[in-house]
Amino acid sequence: MEGKMKTAVMTDIMEVEIQERPIPHPGKGEVLVKVEYVGICGSDLHYYESGRIGDFVVKPPFVLGHEAGGTVVELGEGVKDLKVGDRVAMEPGRTCGECEFCRQGKYNLCRDVVFFATPPVDGVFQEYVAHEAGLCFRLPENVSTLEGALIEPLAVGMHAARQGGARLGQTAVVTGAGCIGLVSLLSLKAMGVSKVIVVDVMEKRLQKALELGADAVINGKEKDAVAEILRLTEGRGFDLGIETAGSQITAGQLIRGAVKGGVIVFVGYSASGEMTLPVGMALDKELTFKTVFRYRNIYPDAIRAVADGRIPIKDVVTDYFELDDIKNALDSCVKNKADIVKGVIRVC
Repeated sequence: MEGKMKTAVMTDIMEVEIQERPIPHPGKGEVLVKVEYVGICGSDLHYYESGRIGDFVVKPPFVLGHEAGGTVVELGEGVKDLKVGDRVAMEPGRTCGECEFCRQGKYNLCRDVVFFATPPVDGVFQEYVAHEAGLCFRLPENVSTLEGALIEPLAVGMHAARQGGARLGQTAVVTGAGCIGLVSLLSLKAMGVSKVIVVDVMEKRLQKALELGADAVINGKEKDAVAEILRLTEGRGFDLGIETAGSQITAGQLIRGAVKGGVIVFVGYSASGEMTLPVGMALDKELTFKTVFRYRNIYPDAIRAVADGRIPIKDVVTDYFELDDIKNALDSCVKNKADIVKGVIRVC
């Protein structure tokens, strides 16, 4: 396909503009996808607001966005499992396939991963993208491309729940009710966890958690979160904690509120990358700590869970924006975190 496409280009900190770029051509084993929806991720906002996450530093011009769903419009050489017109969710990370981690099936740990919107790799706030066919997952008829875009954050939540060994009969606590906290909640409920408590300090996010099936919520700004967790668990504590806020305070709350022998999964990144935690208490309780880096081997299961109605993923979204309004979209998400729980860019 020849021609130009609209691309949202980050030109500086807190600056983005629509530019025209050539429509890419799919290479061997690739497909060209007409992007229809792209989720606005917390990492996009970090890069937009501060220009870096840890060692990953944005050097403008740069394109953000990695949570995408769309429709295949052209096939590259050798593609047989997809056809023009297929609607797909795109897993954003290409890996080497050869290293020890890839061969173990832990490809998310590949040192040579090329991931949308992780510097220096451009993302997909644009109208078209050429992507590896094997990373474009066909969507069932009853799953929209909007839901396809949301498979990416859902995969993080499902990976966190799996890392924690989520199962029937457990009580779980999720700290942080942003998008990743909410998809963790949805994943825990879908996996049979009996009771899920969500902790945050923003009331609108807590109300969204209740809408999505949380059994109880705690506003940590108004109540002692640990005391409330113990009250809600009749003094026992919870079995599984998922920390998505990236906060030393909430991480410490989980250690204090966990049952002896419990599991805590760390998902959120702290601003500094470091925390001081009550490790002595963790030792006394013989807690198990797990961590999450993206996800692996989850897209097919996540798509099935949405198609089966077990996970109402589109209900996470609170705000929609158009690609032409990208500056307002990113500015609003940065400045109005109390009200905008999950924003999505409509490209179609």
